[in-house]
Amino acid sequence: MAVKSYPVTHAKVGNQDGFRLPRAFSKDYPHLANASGHIEVLSDNTFLVRLETDNVDEADGDEGIMMSLFLDFLMKDAMQNPSQLVPYTQEMSDEMDDLLADVVID
Repeated sequence: MAVKSYPVTHAKVGNQDGFRLPRAFSKDYPHLANASGHIEVLSDNTFLVRLETDNVDEADGDEGIMMSLFLDFLMKDAMQNPSQLVPYTQEMSDEMDDLLADVVID
C-alpha cells in the first residue's frame, strides 16, 4: 500500500482545539471518518494517531493483537532512534533464506 500524506490545519471545535483533515482523507478511508482513538507524542513535532475501528478481524485473535503491538513498538523505536536503523542487505536476505529453508508452513 502506498503511503499517502494529507495536510492538516488547526480547527476550533467548540471550546476545544483540533485538527481538520481534508475531504480526500474521508473519501480514501471512509471506515476511519468517524473513528476515535488516541494521540501518542513521539517528539515536539511528531505524533502518532491510533484510531479504534469496529472492523477488527476476529480471526486474528491474540496473535493479531500481539503482532500489532510488536509492530507498533518497532515503529516507535525506529522513529525515536533512526540512527540505529540499518539497511536490509542481500546478505541478510540470504541468511534468512538459509534459516527458513526447511520450515514448512501449513
